[in-house]
Amino acid sequence: MLGCGLFASVAMARTETPLAHSQFHVELGSALSQPTSGRLLLFATDAKAAMAAAKDGKVDEVDASPFSGAKASVAAREISRLAPGQGVDIDVDALAFPAGWSQLPPGDYLVQAVLDVDHNYNYTGRGAGDLISDVVRMHLPAATAPTLQLTRVLPARAAWTLSPTAPEAMRTALPQARSRTKSIDFVSPSLSAFWGRPIHMRGWVLLPPGYDAKAAAHYPVVYNTHGFGGNVDRFTGGIVGTWADMVDGQMPPMIWVFLDESSATGTHEFADSVNNGPWGHALTTELIPQLESRYHMDGKSSGRFLNGHSSGGWATLWLQMRYPKTFGGTWSTSPDSSDFHDFTGVDLYASHANVYHRPDGSAYPLVRDKGKVLASFETFAKLERVLGEYGGQMASFDWVFSPRGADGRPMPMFDRDTGAVDPSVVAYWRDHYDIAHLVQTNWPQLKGDLDGKIHVVVGTADTFYLDGAAHKLKAVLDGLGAKSDFRFLPGKTHFDLLTQGKDRTALLKQFTWEMYAVARPGSTLKRAAAAP
Repeated sequence: MLGCGLFASVAMARTETPLAHSQFHVELGSALSQPTSGRLLLFATDAKAAMAAAKDGKVDEVDASPFSGAKASVAAREISRLAPGQGVDIDVDALAFPAGWSQLPPGDYLVQAVLDVDHNYNYTGRGAGDLISDVVRMHLPAATAPTLQLTRVLPARAAWTLSPTAPEAMRTALPQARSRTKSIDFVSPSLSAFWGRPIHMRGWVLLPPGYDAKAAAHYPVVYNTHGFGGNVDRFTGGIVGTWADMVDGQMPPMIWVFLDESSATGTHEFADSVNNGPWGHALTTELIPQLESRYHMDGKSSGRFLNGHSSGGWATLWLQMRYPKTFGGTWSTSPDSSDFHDFTGVDLYASHANVYHRPDGSAYPLVRDKGKVLASFETFAKLERVLGEYGGQMASFDWVFSPRGADGRPMPMFDRDTGAVDPSVVAYWRDHYDIAHLVQTNWPQLKGDLDGKIHVVVGTADTFYLDGAAHKLKAVLDGLGAKSDFRFLPGKTHFDLLTQGKDRTALLKQFTWEMYAVARPGSTLKRAAAAP
């Protein structure tokens, strides 16, 4: 991603013969106080194109993302220890995307180094504690190894910070919303036993207007979790918006529990996993009982609801299917693939399945916007591999769904070089996590507690092609004669699904009233008229 700001320009000594294998030298600034380690990433992009695209022609960040139009090259290596004033060499042809840098066309480039100290670049990008260099303009290929200096430590993001585009009404509501929000920091016995160290479950409890700990009134509860890239610090907008909507009568009074499903391996999906541990068990038998003992929650199935988007959509769909007696309904939007016959467009069960290429050799797309393909499955996966082994979307699926290999790590569902699918791993995925398969197989046991509780909403232009799997899950449920609610919204994408007119959460408001009708079937409470 290209930002705005200043870049540094340095003159490079050059000879007639460039290096055959491109090397860079990266130093840790002597002004920094202590040794560090992490994954060293180098980014390069065409200088002319980047400056033309940036405001005022100024660039202070060079990044690579399948969602942006920026065409950046990335190289990486692991750093076990780097002390202030010391340097390391990085071969930018050894581990690089989309190819080794010696293949870059000769020309002027903007280059930046980042040391990802927490190995979470694939999940959150550069963030607190990461070390970065200036953006440096240089000619490539270079005759001698260019040197970059890591001179700046990125600061932590301030807590309870709204997006710069948040409306004034939300900024006004923030202090009161914050005062009504309680932190969750619960050490799970079962997860701690699995990992051999204390494992914290984190999140927030938002109490509705009128909540009084001394009164007898109890409230329905919405358990909400985020999508891929979210974490406990990124709920602020949702919390404040939900509070303001309850105050204005746009949402009914309910307790909201915002659950963090992020981990070092991506999103754990609140699924019990041989790799991540028993997150579903911990939620349903440990955390929820603890919350219900502390707050005035209904404490019964008809008063517990689920809501989440994308990976959070899959997590909530999974929780409803896996624990149908616990929850009274899920409203899951744009969930990750719930039927592995359509894993973002790929049939994982097909003979000789390959996530990179169709049988005719054409590429499987993975990311689209307004009909334009932004990234193929192969592009997405290979960029992720260079950015790091942990926390990426594809690796996250393996950590949740895959069996553990002989090396103690999850077995990859597909070969990152070729895209070839491992049928033995997919068979494990099917038997343990294919929601459509599990519902169909276990419907006689599930029907009494699950029938009518599944609500899925997805756009027909979903950015990640997730509408396909939703159609297949609907077909399975329809074939079983199940009661379910599937809504396919014409032209809606992954990112504008909830929007109606100028209201970016219009559909979420509607969901809450549908939930409330289940929890309080005799209530005469109605939604207030929206402000003009």
